[in-house]
Amino acid sequence: MTEFNSFDLTENLVELVRRAATILPADMEGALSKATKKEDANSAAEGALNTILDNVKMARENSTPICQDTGTPIFEIFYPLGVSTRKVADQIRDAVAIATERSYLRPNAVDSLTGQNSGDNTGIDFPTMHFHEWDEDHIHVDLLLKGGGCENVSTQYKLPNGGLGAGRDLEGVRRVVLDSVYQAQGKGCAPGVLGVAIGGDRGASYIKSKEQLFRKLEDTNPVPELAELEERILEEGNELGIGPMGFGGKTTLLGVKIGALHRLPASYFVSIAYMCWANRRASMDVTLTDDNVEVQYA
Repeated sequence: MTEFNSFDLTENLVELVRRAATILPADMEGALSKATKKEDANSAAEGALNTILDNVKMARENSTPICQDTGTPIFEIFYPLGVSTRKVADQIRDAVAIATERSYLRPNAVDSLTGQNSGDNTGIDFPTMHFHEWDEDHIHVDLLLKGGGCENVSTQYKLPNGGLGAGRDLEGVRRVVLDSVYQAQGKGCAPGVLGVAIGGDRGASYIKSKEQLFRKLEDTNPVPELAELEERILEEGNELGIGPMGFGGKTTLLGVKIGALHRLPASYFVSIAYMCWANRRASMDVTLTDDNVEVQYA
């Protein structure tokens, strides 16, 4: 689809960033609303959730960031044969810089050696981009804004784990995932969503865990064993009593999403990508028309 290469998608990508940064997905907002009804009246947990929902509403109405930490932009790009990934990558970097100038994003890209901020959210492998060639005839882009606070409590375990009595099985996975939630307490800005990956090498496992965060809260895992485990961890995680922002309460998690990879016999990794309540994700589809492109956002 070389025809795509003649179109500049930069402004469309700026709009994608704006939507991700300022509009919380409907499934997340709905889950937060339901959570308020589960908490005790006039409790700190109920107050925290109501404040979050007020913030979500103001951000959407004023087109301002939902959270002051606008996070690492993570793009997943699916494209047909013939599309120039280099050109798309350049347009993504330009779009992120423009979105930063328009204050949809806070300047977050810091040189790890000098400590200098680039000022426009571009730098070495920043933003993050993963390209996937597929057989469809259109371009699909997913964007996740991954905040630093919840990234700090994301973690990886190696099974077996003697301290937790966790073996190389789904029961072992359950134990370490719940331990990660307990260790995070309120530091990840609960209530959170967990993206979990089982297997792979250390790097692939972390990437797979973050990919799970693109899934809608209401979806069902096509693997029955994983679907059951997701529900169990969600239920048991909410029994820990950590609650919104760590204030205590009945809502610590809003969702658990698990994927699996093949692994080496010697290794059994479990990676947990903790996402805060500001699970900022958006997508766009770019389709060729007779003489232009049509862009749809979700």
